[in-house]
Amino acid sequence: MGYIEDLRAVVGHRPLIFVGAVTIIVDEKGRLLLQQRKFPHGAWGITGGLMELGESTEDVARREILEETGLQVDELKLINVYSGPEHYIKAENGDEFYVVTVAYFTEGFRGELIIDKTESLNFEFFYPDELPETIVKSHRVILNEFLANHYWNKVELKP
Repeated sequence: MGYIEDLRAVVGHRPLIFVGAVTIIVDEKGRLLLQQRKFPHGAWGITGGLMELGESTEDVARREILEETGLQVDELKLINVYSGPEHYIKAENGDEFYVVTVAYFTEGFRGELIIDKTESLNFEFFYPDELPETIVKSHRVILNEFLANHYWNKVELKP
């Protein structure tokens, strides 16, 4: 079991604060890599996950990318940190938590894309103006900020 599972065994469903990291990966054509997730089923999102004990947010970002995609990244550039009451989640099993998400982007990666079928249905690179409609709500906010402030076209996703 990991840190979160161990913690849940002690505190049950009580609200907790978790720190996580997500990373927008941009390829040489300017396309963004999105993950079609198992949960929520079929929704698209940004690669990422929650921090384990002793990790930095950069460590989390790199570990999650490697685990979920088989890719390795070096330079991570900060987009923003997202937190607050709007980042409250109540899971289907009753677990409650607030997430502090550190969002990064990178334009450099190496390796062969391999899908971890335990968490993902698919991975696909999308041009910013062709992103799928079913994107995780919190990830849509991050993508919009990234496209508006860190990218060339300033494309905004539809609500």
